[in-house]
Amino acid sequence: MTLRTLFLGLALLAASAPPAVAQSLDDSIQLPALRANVTVTSDVVRVGDLVDNSGTAAQIAVYRAPDLGTTGSLPVAQVLNVLRAHDVIGVATGNIKDVSVTRLARTVAAKDIQLAVAHALEHRGGLGDAENLALTFDHELQDIYLESTNSGALQPVAARLDPRSGRFDVSFEIANDAGTPTQLRFTGTAIETVLAAVLTRDVERTEVLKASDLIVERRPKAEVGSDAAVRDRAVGMQMRRSMRAGKPLRVADLAKPDLVQRDQAVTLIYQADGLYLTTRGKALDNGTEGDAVSVLNPQSKRTVTGVVSGRGQVTIQIVAPTPVYISDTNAIASNAAAASASLADAGSSSNPQVTPKPE
Repeated sequence: MTLRTLFLGLALLAASAPPAVAQSLDDSIQLPALRANVTVTSDVVRVGDLVDNSGTAAQIAVYRAPDLGTTGSLPVAQVLNVLRAHDVIGVATGNIKDVSVTRLARTVAAKDIQLAVAHALEHRGGLGDAENLALTFDHELQDIYLESTNSGALQPVAARLDPRSGRFDVSFEIANDAGTPTQLRFTGTAIETVLAAVLTRDVERTEVLKASDLIVERRPKAEVGSDAAVRDRAVGMQMRRSMRAGKPLRVADLAKPDLVQRDQAVTLIYQADGLYLTTRGKALDNGTEGDAVSVLNPQSKRTVTGVVSGRGQVTIQIVAPTPVYISDTNAIASNAAAASASLADAGSSSNPQVTPKPE
């Protein structure tokens, strides 16, 4: 007796029997029924994938499966014709109009591949951490779909790098149920990058940088070097040289901003124990905080040297006279004369201000 005859006989018997008997037959015989959604793991679709209760016909291959990780659709009328060709008839379809067939797959995402390659290359041939590596693959990197039986991790088995060119060749294995690991190989170029502050406009020497003048970008380490400037520390600094927009900054390109400019009118401060005197002068040098600069006293026409202590301010510390014994009258006279001379120079301005130094 053929499968076609058996299924046909069962269908006619269930249709002609009284309701109670038909229900009993359905419970005991379980007639074949079409599935609306089918998932397969192999490259073919079998009768048993499409039809519940397909009996001995279950292993008959009737369709080629969709590509790995994709879904296809089959019209019910077409499916029934194919089943009849294999003597499978009397299949209940319900209200199904199309059968959806999905081929299961193991997806290896492109971003996971890139990360795995970076980790396989880190600290090789002078490269740094994986997170700082920029990879260019010989072939566009895309998600890879493997048979669902490939359940193992992406394990590196070989990694080669040319330090001069940055060329890499990395191989991986993925264990599967078949016992023979799946091999994956990737080639390309790797370079190490660093985060750098990059100019958004052309700047001139001595310009002070603002926040809007800088953005942060990853640049090749070979381009920036090992002293890339950090944006937060670059803001407010002064340029040592002119540079064009798009250039990354190095620490050596920056300096503390000048608080005193050459030929600028500055406040000249004389300090001594218990004494604080200010007058006006003309700076003869540029200087940032802590730099020693020369200042011309326009009244006395004498040049003095002080330390930049603020914007437009230069401070001169007057050394207090050295204590001497009363019997050493020559030393007393010498120290007194020196102190008087220093204060005389400071006070030669037209409007000197002398105030006690706060305790």
